[in-house]
Amino acid sequence: METSQGHQAAEQDWSFLQFLEQALDHERDTRQVRSRQTLARMASFPVIKTLEQYDFEFATGTPKGLVEELATLRFVERGENAVFLGPSGVGKSHLAIALGYLATQAGIKTHFATAADLMLQLAAAQRQGRYDAVMRHRVLGPRLLIIDEIGYLPFSGEQASNFFHIVSKRYERGGSMILTSNLPFAQWDDTFGANPTLTAAMLDRILHHAHIVQIKGDSYRLRKQKKAGFVGNAVKSVAQNSAA
Repeated sequence: METSQGHQAAEQDWSFLQFLEQALDHERDTRQVRSRQTLARMASFPVIKTLEQYDFEFATGTPKGLVEELATLRFVERGENAVFLGPSGVGKSHLAIALGYLATQAGIKTHFATAADLMLQLAAAQRQGRYDAVMRHRVLGPRLLIIDEIGYLPFSGEQASNFFHIVSKRYERGGSMILTSNLPFAQWDDTFGANPTLTAAMLDRILHHAHIVQIKGDSYRLRKQKKAGFVGNAVKSVAQNSAA
């Protein structure tokens, strides 16, 4: 870059001040690119997904306007949450990752984890005497915490308490979260150690300042199989076997 700048400076007869300004702008831009790359890597996304890759034409049950509003990241600036609810395969994780990736490109420290993996990480940290450090750096430190797949696996009583602790601490600090779940809120107490009191207190904190994104529709992953009739035949076969 310095060589090309030198050639350009010579060709356009830049003053030394102009050359210095261009060099400083280039250095700033390079640092910003590196910073965004580092934030995206540290976020621990399983893959990089973008909003441009999301098929809104197929996912007609997705509230596009609300998703586009969340993409402005104003909810992070205000310390609000976003909760994506809907059946498997409608793109909840895709949208959560896409918003998280946007946040990293805007210079916002972000961390992604599935609910099950997060509980395993905290349990391992507790055994190793690193619980406070992991909570401070991975869970409470990021301005945006993304917890995916709440409800796919039930929590033990201890895990439910740890999750409540995360929600409570981030609520106190005004830290934003993106949560995804295939369960309606009425069924969350089944996931959180069958403890309705704890679940109610947790939801009160999550939903106090939250955007609820309810997604309806068919599974995007199974669209081709359904079109070919494979999924329908499989369901019919299971039903016939069950009847027999």
